[in-house]
Amino acid sequence: MDNNQNQKISLKDIQKKLKSYEMDLRIPFYSLTKKEKDILTRTVKLSEEVGELSNDILSVLSLQRESKLKKFDRKNLYEEFADIILSTIILANALKVDISRATKDKLKKVLTDYVKDKPKNPRG
Repeated sequence: MDNNQNQKISLKDIQKKLKSYEMDLRIPFYSLTKKEKDILTRTVKLSEEVGELSNDILSVLSLQRESKLKKFDRKNLYEEFADIILSTIILANALKVDISRATKDKLKKVLTDYVKDKPKNPRG
């Protein structure tokens, strides 16, 4: 076995190594157009909203820290669902996706293909 494979590497070593390759690993965002940057920003925003909904779902299930549970307001759950829907529509608009058509087509697929293909109940 190669000697390098037996060596332990610390997080500090990994961080240092990656820093030395930073320019090689960097994605050249300067080459993106304003529209492409807007799409990227909207995608990140959608991810943020999904994270916020995830936090609220953890609260609904009482799987959060006590301090977060004390601050939780169930009406916020409704707002987070709305934020995801609105952020998705804004992103779809930026990408020129007909969200009504996409939703209709996907619903048809779910109600036909996916329903037929669902796993059988192993418990009988």
